[in-house]
Amino acid sequence: MSATVLPPEVAPPITIHSCPSCSHWLPDGTLACPDCQTLTYGQYLAGVAAEAQQLEQQLKWTEARDRWNSALQWLPPDTRQAESIRQHIAQIDARLKAEDDTKAKWKKRLGPFAPIALFLIKAKSWLLLAFKFKFLLSGLLYFGFYWALFGWWFALGFTSLIFIHEMGHYTAAKMRGLKVDLPTFLPGFGAYVKWYGQGVSRDDLASIALAGPLFGLVSSLACYALFRYYTHREILLVLANLGAWLNLLNLFPLRFMGIAFDGAQAAYALSRLQRGMIATTCLLFFALSAQGAIGSDLVGPNTIWTFLIVGVGMVWRTFANDTPEKPSTRSFVYFQALVLLLGFLMYLTPVPTH
Repeated sequence: MSATVLPPEVAPPITIHSCPSCSHWLPDGTLACPDCQTLTYGQYLAGVAAEAQQLEQQLKWTEARDRWNSALQWLPPDTRQAESIRQHIAQIDARLKAEDDTKAKWKKRLGPFAPIALFLIKAKSWLLLAFKFKFLLSGLLYFGFYWALFGWWFALGFTSLIFIHEMGHYTAAKMRGLKVDLPTFLPGFGAYVKWYGQGVSRDDLASIALAGPLFGLVSSLACYALFRYYTHREILLVLANLGAWLNLLNLFPLRFMGIAFDGAQAAYALSRLQRGMIATTCLLFFALSAQGAIGSDLVGPNTIWTFLIVGVGMVWRTFANDTPEKPSTRSFVYFQALVLLLGFLMYLTPVPTH
């Protein structure tokens, strides 16, 4: 049983009578414009090529060969594109023949044990399917780890907060058409979402990174609302504060011990000025949260040290040589708003001291 799903086949294109490039009228069956040589069905062919390449990545060579072969009928046979596809199909045929020869050779060598070997090969697919659910297994371990340390209610709430944060990254990557894995939990540390994509713009990278703290903000607000207007259970106040703290800390704009925080990814879309403005905001709100200025009580219990951590990190990042040519105002507003809202939520949810 395969753990992968075949991509949907692109529907055959409708007949085109106008060149996509120069708008020259084309009679039925015209595969390339006689004036500008533009391929009439170039957009459709690009979709077929993307499907075939995806099938090759899944090692589904027979299906990929069929997709490549279907493209030839929409290409003039004497074009370099058609010749390139024919050569690629020949390479796939050679691969398939080599695989068949290898199977036949091993079947002959194994003799009566060949069915057992075939079963083990098929069992590999089941193992791959099991790994697809590693997020569930790791999530259960994560839940059990914190249940053993702090009890059932905290474990359930904290695991849910982490899961919702990671689903923010997952959703943002999915919305941009990227391949993405479900979250993997690391008991005692956190979790991560692995996504795959090349050529992603800095703005999209920032949006994917900041979606985690955004979802985390919403889940922490939900805990606070339940505490304030419904149950008044202090565990919800603790979870709201902890969620806000973790998500604000995730806006730290530097890599630390090989870990790229969400803020480090998002900062790639920001100019020096924008980074400096966020740093100023963080340091200003750290100063406002501090209480007292004389003696040993320089800071009070409501001081939000996370503002200082993120602010100092952003000061450092301001002088880095990785600023974009065209900074993103949207990413700046997004980042700044998360800093303010998460910090304000921390201020609203002081952890009980008794």
